[in-house]
Amino acid sequence: MTGTTLAEPDTKRQGRRLWLTLVALSTAGMVVSVQQTVVIPLLPRLMVTFGASVAEVTWVFTASLIAAAVATPLLSRLGDMYGKKRMILFTVSLLVLGSMVCALSGSLPVLIAGRALQGASAALIPLAIGMIKDTFPQDRVMTAIGVVSATMGVGGSLGMIVTGLIADRTTDHHPVFWITVGLSVLAIVLIVLSAPGDGTGAGGRPDLIGAALLSIWLICLLLAISKGNDWGWGSGIVLWLFAGAAGFCALWVFSQLRLRAPMVRLHLLVGRQSLSANMASMLLGFAMFGSFTLVSGFVQTPSSAGYGFGGSVLDVGVYALPSTVAMLFASFTAGRFSARLGPAYSLAIGAGLCATGFAWFTFFNDSVLHLVGSNAVQGLGFGIGYAALGALAVQHVPSDQSGIASGVNSLVRSIGGSLSGAATSAILSSITIAGTSVPSRDAYVISFGIVTASAVGSAAVALAAGMRARGLSRIG
Repeated sequence: MTGTTLAEPDTKRQGRRLWLTLVALSTAGMVVSVQQTVVIPLLPRLMVTFGASVAEVTWVFTASLIAAAVATPLLSRLGDMYGKKRMILFTVSLLVLGSMVCALSGSLPVLIAGRALQGASAALIPLAIGMIKDTFPQDRVMTAIGVVSATMGVGGSLGMIVTGLIADRTTDHHPVFWITVGLSVLAIVLIVLSAPGDGTGAGGRPDLIGAALLSIWLICLLLAISKGNDWGWGSGIVLWLFAGAAGFCALWVFSQLRLRAPMVRLHLLVGRQSLSANMASMLLGFAMFGSFTLVSGFVQTPSSAGYGFGGSVLDVGVYALPSTVAMLFASFTAGRFSARLGPAYSLAIGAGLCATGFAWFTFFNDSVLHLVGSNAVQGLGFGIGYAALGALAVQHVPSDQSGIASGVNSLVRSIGGSLSGAATSAILSSITIAGTSVPSRDAYVISFGIVTASAVGSAAVALAAGMRARGLSRIG
């Protein structure tokens, strides 16, 4: 009886510690997501502030995207080697530093440099998922991953709301970044106080050759994708960038196969257990990031164009609130879905709900009520889908590789988002209202249709993975 009495306080203390850890990781993940979307509505104002062209100002967003793509697999691997808590604190520190550089910037190059530092913090999400898998009890892993994964969508919506509130009161871009400084410092304090220690880590030496080659081919690929519309898809520089991406990717694959301790074990990218998760992640990332930019443009289009709601930046964030609430609700219940159905089937359900929401607005887009309703359905889908995706990425991976496995999954999701931005912007710029540069309603309908198809593809990949896993378990 005495043993039971002593064990109960220990269990309660452990439960409180895990809850605080989850709050800390979720707060940090939310701040990272905020910085990804907070500058999108500011780009037109930055053109006036710095007297820069569209192509020049776009680097404020592109620099963050490229830095995230390079830093995510590298820092995820270092987290497996030297401890995830150390790397989480390092990534949030980069976010603090980058935010301060942006907040103090007086020129466009300085602002771009700060945004690159901010972008490197994207590695936090896979590091957080890896820490959860390493430290949380098995019956709580899915729910915890779901909550942290949901912060991506919540933070994205919050970033739009914060920017909208500030945009209504000042033309200065600096206050936005001071807010991210404060939130980042709060996240560091919470992580230091509540996150468990790292222990010894797997150790080893970082694969600097692999990191360099990975960085080069990712920069070439994402630069070509993000700037293809501006420079021309058939221009020499874009074609050379794609050729360089292919060549350096081949060298990177060769190096990873030859090294004894590579940066990325390729079975985590294309192995039997990982390929489905990564394909589904890329397709769902295509859908999510595509919907963010499409909805923002549609809402802010004046109704005189024959569609749109003539809303402000703040309206975009407000209309996304039902999605945010639904996403949070779904993330807390996603663990039950996966416990009963498995991550693959849960992902199929989530992606299917996303496709339903996108299809709703594709065919019915003449009212704000349709937008709010479709956003709510999408929120449920993303809450369930991203929680399952995070678990699926690390389900069959040893603890000393959970960080890099989740990092690779985040990387392909970012590539999917980049492809989505390039594809939809090309459609919107090519199908316009006669005599103007304003996209037509048909352009948006086609773009939302493509996003819907991407979500359907993600659901199909996940469903096939679930059926294959069930078949193998029966054979076994």
